[in-house]
Amino acid sequence: MSDPAPDPMVDESDFLAVMAEVCTPVTVVTSLDDALPYGTTVSAFASLSLRPPMVLVALERSSTLLAKLRRTRRFGVNILGSNQDAVARRFASKGIDKFHGIAWTESDGLPRLRDATGWIACRVQSFFEGGDHMLVTGVVERAVATPGAPLAYHRRTFGTHSEIAVSPR
Repeated sequence: MSDPAPDPMVDESDFLAVMAEVCTPVTVVTSLDDALPYGTTVSAFASLSLRPPMVLVALERSSTLLAKLRRTRRFGVNILGSNQDAVARRFASKGIDKFHGIAWTESDGLPRLRDATGWIACRVQSFFEGGDHMLVTGVVERAVATPGAPLAYHRRTFGTHSEIAVSPR
Protein backbone atom coordinates (compact mmCIF):
# COMPACT_ATOMS: atom_id res chain seq x y z
CA MET A 1 0.00 0.00 0.00
CA SER A 2 1.28 3.47 -0.77
CA ASP A 3 0.92 6.55 1.38
CA PRO A 4 -1.91 8.89 0.44
CA ALA A 5 -0.94 11.95 -1.58
CA PRO A 6 0.30 14.71 0.71
CA ASP A 7 -1.94 17.70 1.34
CA PRO A 8 -0.49 20.47 -0.84
CA MET A 9 -1.24 23.09 1.80
CA VAL A 10 0.35 22.35 5.15
CA ASP A 11 -1.09 24.26 8.07
CA GLU A 12 1.20 27.25 8.84
CA SER A 13 1.21 26.57 12.57
CA ASP A 14 2.28 22.95 11.97
CA PHE A 15 5.08 24.11 9.69
CA LEU A 16 6.23 26.75 12.20
CA ALA A 17 6.20 24.17 15.01
CA VAL A 18 8.41 21.81 13.02
CA MET A 19 10.81 24.57 11.96
CA ALA A 20 11.10 25.76 15.59
CA GLU A 21 12.81 22.41 16.27
CA VAL A 22 15.59 23.28 13.81
CA CYS A 23 18.58 24.96 15.42
CA THR A 24 19.83 27.74 13.13
CA PRO A 25 22.78 30.12 13.17
CA VAL A 26 22.01 33.79 13.76
CA THR A 27 23.57 36.31 11.41
CA VAL A 28 23.20 39.96 10.55
CA VAL A 29 23.41 40.54 6.81
CA THR A 30 24.60 44.03 5.90
CA SER A 31 25.20 46.32 2.96
CA LEU A 32 26.41 49.86 2.39
CA ASP A 33 24.57 52.16 -0.03
CA ASP A 34 25.40 55.84 -0.53
CA ALA A 35 27.67 55.60 2.55
CA LEU A 36 24.71 54.50 4.74
CA PRO A 37 24.71 51.11 6.51
CA TYR A 38 21.78 48.71 6.20
CA GLY A 39 21.27 45.37 7.90
CA THR A 40 18.83 42.76 9.08
CA THR A 41 18.88 39.63 11.25
CA VAL A 42 18.83 36.44 9.20
CA SER A 43 18.64 32.85 10.41
CA ALA A 44 18.18 31.42 6.90
CA PHE A 45 21.89 31.37 6.04
CA ALA A 46 23.97 28.48 4.75
CA SER A 47 27.21 27.51 3.11
CA LEU A 48 26.42 26.65 -0.51
CA SER A 49 29.67 25.74 -2.28
CA LEU A 50 33.38 25.33 -1.64
CA ARG A 51 34.56 25.69 -5.25
CA PRO A 52 33.94 28.56 -5.64
CA PRO A 53 33.21 29.53 -2.04
CA MET A 54 29.55 30.59 -1.91
CA VAL A 55 26.82 31.22 0.66
CA LEU A 56 23.05 31.59 0.53
CA VAL A 57 20.79 33.93 2.51
CA ALA A 58 17.01 34.32 2.44
CA LEU A 59 15.47 37.78 2.75
CA GLU A 60 11.82 38.83 2.93
CA ARG A 61 10.62 40.22 -0.39
CA SER A 62 9.64 43.48 1.36
CA SER A 63 13.07 43.87 2.98
CA THR A 64 14.79 47.23 2.57
CA LEU A 65 18.08 45.32 2.60
CA LEU A 66 16.99 43.20 -0.38
CA ALA A 67 16.43 46.38 -2.41
CA LYS A 68 19.92 47.57 -1.41
CA LEU A 69 21.49 44.25 -2.46
CA ARG A 70 19.79 44.46 -5.85
CA ARG A 71 21.39 47.89 -6.26
CA THR A 72 24.86 47.39 -4.74
CA ARG A 73 25.32 43.68 -5.61
CA ARG A 74 27.37 43.19 -2.41
CA PHE A 75 26.63 42.02 1.12
CA GLY A 76 28.34 41.05 4.35
CA VAL A 77 27.41 38.25 6.70
CA ASN A 78 28.15 38.84 10.39
CA ILE A 79 27.95 35.50 12.21
CA LEU A 80 26.91 36.47 15.73
CA GLY A 81 28.50 35.26 18.94
CA SER A 82 26.60 33.90 21.93
CA ASN A 83 26.71 37.27 23.72
CA GLN A 84 25.07 39.16 20.82
CA ASP A 85 21.39 38.32 21.30
CA ALA A 86 20.60 42.04 21.85
CA VAL A 87 22.25 42.79 18.49
CA ALA A 88 20.13 40.09 16.83
CA ARG A 89 16.94 41.55 18.32
CA ARG A 90 17.85 45.08 17.29
CA PHE A 91 18.50 44.13 13.66
CA ALA A 92 15.27 42.10 13.60
CA SER A 93 13.31 45.27 14.44
CA LYS A 94 11.69 47.46 11.84
CA GLY A 95 11.50 51.23 11.63
CA ILE A 96 14.51 52.11 13.78
CA ASP A 97 18.09 53.19 13.14
CA LYS A 98 19.49 49.69 13.59
CA PHE A 99 23.12 50.84 13.70
CA HIS A 100 22.59 53.48 16.41
CA GLY A 101 24.69 52.48 19.40
CA ILE A 102 26.05 49.37 17.64
CA ALA A 103 29.84 49.03 17.28
CA TRP A 104 30.76 48.47 13.64
CA THR A 105 33.42 49.33 11.11
CA GLU A 106 33.58 49.40 7.36
CA SER A 107 35.41 46.32 6.14
CA ASP A 108 35.71 45.27 2.52
CA GLY A 109 33.34 48.15 1.70
CA LEU A 110 30.60 46.69 3.93
CA PRO A 111 29.35 47.16 7.52
CA ARG A 112 31.09 44.66 9.82
CA LEU A 113 29.81 44.29 13.38
CA ARG A 114 32.30 44.17 16.23
CA ASP A 115 32.52 40.93 18.23
CA ALA A 116 30.95 38.72 15.54
CA THR A 117 32.49 35.23 15.46
CA GLY A 118 32.62 35.26 11.69
CA TRP A 119 32.74 37.75 8.82
CA ILE A 120 32.01 36.97 5.18
CA ALA A 121 32.13 39.60 2.42
CA CYS A 122 30.22 38.60 -0.72
CA ARG A 123 29.42 39.63 -4.24
CA VAL A 124 25.84 38.77 -5.26
CA GLN A 125 25.74 36.05 -7.88
CA SER A 126 21.98 35.59 -8.24
CA PHE A 127 18.49 36.05 -6.84
CA PHE A 128 15.90 33.26 -6.77
CA GLU A 129 12.23 33.39 -5.81
CA GLY A 130 11.35 31.36 -2.73
CA GLY A 131 7.74 31.97 -1.71
CA ASP A 132 7.54 35.11 0.44
CA HIS A 133 11.36 35.34 0.45
CA MET A 134 14.13 35.82 -2.08
CA LEU A 135 17.16 33.57 -1.98
CA VAL A 136 20.39 35.45 -2.57
CA THR A 137 23.53 33.56 -3.50
CA GLY A 138 26.87 35.21 -2.98
CA VAL A 139 30.42 34.47 -4.04
CA VAL A 140 32.67 34.86 -0.99
CA GLU A 141 35.36 37.51 -1.45
CA ARG A 142 36.71 37.37 2.11
CA ALA A 143 36.14 35.14 5.15
CA VAL A 144 37.43 35.79 8.67
CA ALA A 145 36.78 33.55 11.69
CA THR A 146 37.13 34.69 15.30
CA PRO A 147 36.88 31.74 17.70
CA GLY A 148 33.95 31.93 20.07
CA ALA A 149 30.63 30.35 20.94
CA PRO A 150 27.98 30.99 18.26
CA LEU A 151 24.54 32.49 18.74
CA ALA A 152 21.87 29.98 17.74
CA TYR A 153 18.07 30.15 17.46
CA HIS A 154 15.94 27.19 18.57
CA ARG A 155 12.33 26.94 19.76
CA ARG A 156 11.96 30.70 19.26
CA THR A 157 14.73 31.49 21.76
CA PHE A 158 18.41 32.38 21.53
CA GLY A 159 21.07 30.06 22.89
CA THR A 160 24.40 28.60 21.89
CA HIS A 161 25.99 25.34 20.90
CA SER A 162 27.87 23.12 23.29
CA GLU A 163 29.74 19.89 22.74
CA ILE A 164 27.98 16.70 23.73
CA ALA A 165 29.71 15.01 26.62
CA VAL A 166 31.10 11.70 25.45
CA SER A 167 30.17 8.93 27.82
CA PRO A 168 32.88 6.43 28.74
CA ARG A 169 32.57 3.03 27.10
